[in-house]
Amino acid sequence: MSQNKTIDYFLKTGWQTIANKYNQIATQYGFTQAAGYILINIHKEGTPVSQIANLTGVKTTSLSRVLNNLEKLGFIYREASASDKRSVKVYLTELGKEKREMAKNVVRNFNHYLEENLSEKERNQLMKSLAKLNELATSYQEENSTIDQ
Repeated sequence: MSQNKTIDYFLKTGWQTIANKYNQIATQYGFTQAAGYILINIHKEGTPVSQIANLTGVKTTSLSRVLNNLEKLGFIYREASASDKRSVKVYLTELGKEKREMAKNVVRNFNHYLEENLSEKERNQLMKSLAKLNELATSYQEENSTIDQ
């Protein structure tokens, strides 16, 4: 099977194109696509680091690096729980709140662009197909007997 005829090829290249576009835009505001996505997922009352990892799908090592960078830039600060020092919450600084709004606006504008250029039927079908693909990928079990060796 040719690579450019697989579903995952189109998913990967489609997402990579979107992520690259977000990165181009985000750098104009002094951060990255990943950082913007993390900022969007930090709530007013603070968000536990573990929850940020779950919400964003970012691996722990990458998340730690991005959080360190966001802290150095003055976008966030972290506080350990008084009752459990292992539990750390992340909060936005005033600058971080401004950057989060910028990130949200970038996402809104890009999605508005997509909505203008895809019919409602195309959008609904795409979302339905992606949701089903997510379910299928989650439930997929590799069968060793089907792998050519």
